[in-house]
Amino acid sequence: MKKMQAKTKWLSVLSGVAVSALLLTACGGGGGETSGTQPQPDTSASGNAGDAKDKFKGQSLNLLTWEGYADPKFTKAFEDKYGVKVNPTYFASSDELLAKLKAGGGDTYDIISPSTDVAELLVQSDMVEPIDTSKISNYNDLNETLRNMKDVQKDGKQYGLPFAWGPDYLIYDADVVKEEPKSWSVFWDAQYKGKVSVYDDISNIYMIGQMQGLDKTDKGALYNMTPEQLQSAKQKLIELKPNVRKYWTTAGELNDLFANKEVALAVGWPLTVSEVNKKGRNLKWTIPDEGATGWIDRLMIVKGSKHLELAQQYLDYIAKPEPMAQVAEVTNYSVANAKAAEFMSKELQEITYINDMDKLFSKINFWQYVKERASYNDIWTEVKTN
Repeated sequence: MKKMQAKTKWLSVLSGVAVSALLLTACGGGGGETSGTQPQPDTSASGNAGDAKDKFKGQSLNLLTWEGYADPKFTKAFEDKYGVKVNPTYFASSDELLAKLKAGGGDTYDIISPSTDVAELLVQSDMVEPIDTSKISNYNDLNETLRNMKDVQKDGKQYGLPFAWGPDYLIYDADVVKEEPKSWSVFWDAQYKGKVSVYDDISNIYMIGQMQGLDKTDKGALYNMTPEQLQSAKQKLIELKPNVRKYWTTAGELNDLFANKEVALAVGWPLTVSEVNKKGRNLKWTIPDEGATGWIDRLMIVKGSKHLELAQQYLDYIAKPEPMAQVAEVTNYSVANAKAAEFMSKELQEITYINDMDKLFSKINFWQYVKERASYNDIWTEVKTN
């Protein structure tokens, strides 16, 4: 699920399979306004904080993540605590993640943030390390639904830490689109010729599947479409092309399209609404009647990581309530630890559904493992080149 990349997930999003996960300015307690405080040192997972800093001092932790999942607002406290450097490399799609990981592996990266469409593949392909959940001091505070997802479990071991998650919203410029759209079909409306943007990703095929009602009785149908269904989706997406201003690849790119008034409608993540409205625009989001897909981003440790113990320490740190709240502040994505609400404003609590995750869960068809991913990619390439 989303990535500040495209999820530069939701929405970018069952992310962080997920969550989320990926990002907040430090906040005040008690659900009030943010105060800019940093998390206090915690020695629960590593013993004496001074000894831990001496042990890891000078090391680098290399993250391969969706954009925004390594923001200094929450990584700096970790760097200061252990005397280390967090180095992010961003990817714009699940396919780019797979390509970079295959090229570099544990020699290059330590932690990754895959979404639910590829997480299972990474586990089954032995590309990630099991996580010692006994060393995650706040592990039991993470949402139970996210903790129990089977796609990152194998042989009794856990391979993913729930992080961030969210929806693929229909985002619209309310100064141009006066009424809230009720259907994804608004993208095909002739009055919006050249004013639509969709993610440069196979998830557009999922959207067409929802419009066709394929997931009404089986949510997995979107991710296991027949050749005939894929061809139907291709034709529908080709018909959309006259209305498409640009296929966006990062959340930052979509933000610019809206900020510059180049588009009025898009598929996007909560991050875009938050960032663009800070610049004085009037973006709104909705989940159409057909529903919406979404993503769950988990954090995983790369197989053969050269900084395995430090990576485990980072997972322990980021699972705590205040860093999780900072992730949500940066991205506006939902996060896995409900206790993060203590460090969020009331507005951010509402945006992220932190106090009622199950309510938003029920509205989203979260990305699943796509066994025939190559076929989906072939269809998407044909759409763009037709």
